[in-house]
Amino acid sequence: MINRNEIIYFLGIGGIGMSALARWCYSLGAKIYGYDLQQSKLTSELISEGMIIHFDDDIIQIPDNVDLVVYTPAIPDDNTELDYFKKSGIPLMKRAELIGRITQNYFTIAIAGTHGKTSISALTAHIFKNAKLNVSAFVGGVCRNYNSNLILSDSTDYLIIEADEFDRSLLQIEPNIAVISSMDADHLDIYDNHDDIKTTFEEFAGKLKPEGVLITNSNLGSFDQVISKKISYDAKNHASTYTSNISIKNGKFVVDIETINGKISEVEIQVPGIHNIENTLAAVSISIEIGLSPFQIKKGIESFKGVERRMDYRILNDDIIYIDDYAHHPEEIKATVAAIKQLYPNKKILGVFQPHLYSRTRDFADDFARELNELDDLIILDIYPAREKPIDGITSNTILDKIDDNKGHILNKQDTLDYISKSKPEVLLTMGAGDIGLLVSKIETELKQFD
Repeated sequence: MINRNEIIYFLGIGGIGMSALARWCYSLGAKIYGYDLQQSKLTSELISEGMIIHFDDDIIQIPDNVDLVVYTPAIPDDNTELDYFKKSGIPLMKRAELIGRITQNYFTIAIAGTHGKTSISALTAHIFKNAKLNVSAFVGGVCRNYNSNLILSDSTDYLIIEADEFDRSLLQIEPNIAVISSMDADHLDIYDNHDDIKTTFEEFAGKLKPEGVLITNSNLGSFDQVISKKISYDAKNHASTYTSNISIKNGKFVVDIETINGKISEVEIQVPGIHNIENTLAAVSISIEIGLSPFQIKKGIESFKGVERRMDYRILNDDIIYIDDYAHHPEEIKATVAAIKQLYPNKKILGVFQPHLYSRTRDFADDFARELNELDDLIILDIYPAREKPIDGITSNTILDKIDDNKGHILNKQDTLDYISKSKPEVLLTMGAGDIGLLVSKIETELKQFD
């Protein structure tokens, strides 16, 4: 599929999914060029690895003899380079199409769901890697065990990928094992309604290969149209894989996990929250299905260091706790805040939230307000537009106006740093899928002066 010395050009190469795909192609010997709107730590890493990247929408900087162009749907239609390639006759495909073609050559484990994809993919890949299996994985975040969003082996017996629901990308994949973690309403700029999303996930389940296995959260229903083997998991109720005991010890969740192969006792979950226990159960279900032992599974779970921006502890001491998280949907905020309150019930939480997309802010303003209202104090940054143009009347105030009186502020990034410095919070939580991640190191520096 990817030929040595082939020139592949990535439009939007700095995205977390695109960069992993670029790394994969580079590992196979392709020459990688690309464009992105923003420089970042990730683009700097790609350049240091040997890829050539520029940051101006400028066709003059496109190399000669490009063999293939891969682009992300986040690239706007008015992008000059995208328009150039559409008229050039050079083969052009979306990221999801290339991933779909790659998966045809491997035993593929595809992780889908409106929440949890990255955490499940990263943990499953680490369990496999720790058990000395030949696994490669595309992960939607930087895995701390590997300091990368791409996990590679010398050969690949198992390929783990995230099956993204945005732009219905997941329908490009025909997996051997499919996981569906959740089907909440989201991306209503793409889908007609919540039922349309559910139908798409059901269609994805139907893409399983004839001897495939479907693994789902038990709350999602039976998927009766799927004739393949079905496995369920649940942190609270009996399922194929479930927890029979949950406790908190030394600041971590400890669980007993019941599986079809017996109990895995006293498993220390490295990333907090009931939602991350359920993500762990999904990874356990996959691992049992491919034949790993309870010992191998437990060892993998307990040596997992997590993923950047997923319940990511940046500072943890007696004076302050700072956690950064990718939460950008009301259900994700709900799960993250609940986890922190369980661990630190007597501490006050200051949350900093950056809404992602005008359409998502419009569609879920009431839900965002309800969940953010659970915080003791709140800062909301301006909306991160990503691929969207502004929508009349939709701003961060659309959420703030629904929050309880005297709670919440709309601040820019610099004023946010000043506010954090003055307030010296007991627990600080930053959330969002936009460029709020670029603020994290600055916040760390600001807070560490108080150590």
